[in-house]
Amino acid sequence: MSFATHSIRSACTAQATVASPLGPLLLARTAQGLAGVWFDDQEHHPGPLDAPQRPDDPLLRDAAERLDAYFAGRDACFDLPLDLLGTPFQRSVWQALLAIAAGETRSYGDIARQVGSPRATRAVGAAVGKNPLSVIVPCHRVIGSSGALTGYAGGMERKRALLVLEGVSV
Repeated sequence: MSFATHSIRSACTAQATVASPLGPLLLARTAQGLAGVWFDDQEHHPGPLDAPQRPDDPLLRDAAERLDAYFAGRDACFDLPLDLLGTPFQRSVWQALLAIAAGETRSYGDIARQVGSPRATRAVGAAVGKNPLSVIVPCHRVIGSSGALTGYAGGMERKRALLVLEGVSV
């Protein structure tokens, strides 16, 4: 279990499962904000959480509504309070991902340079892969330096579908 996953499991105060066109999503929150969004079969999925199922929780309901709008092609804005639980390096990478606008992509090398570690491409890839906030923190917008689609913890078909939804030619 990753540091982020362990941290979320211990800090989670509420959870909800919502439907999406790409499969069910587990949403998890802490007292500080939204901390997790995972597809059912995604790598680093935390498994069952001890927190109560609270689809009526205002933050989880807001996140679900914004995800619905995103998947309907209406809005790619996820202006929600987030609780990015990870190592300092992971959090810096996830913050860099938040700066990638819908319909744009960046390479792992681009992100490594942005976080001030130009030689840390593999470490960036590992941090991207452990992103606990799928779709919200847009790790699907990170591609290989050649422009090729590379791994995605939620599966390559989902990555492709998310990019196509945002108008990226893949």
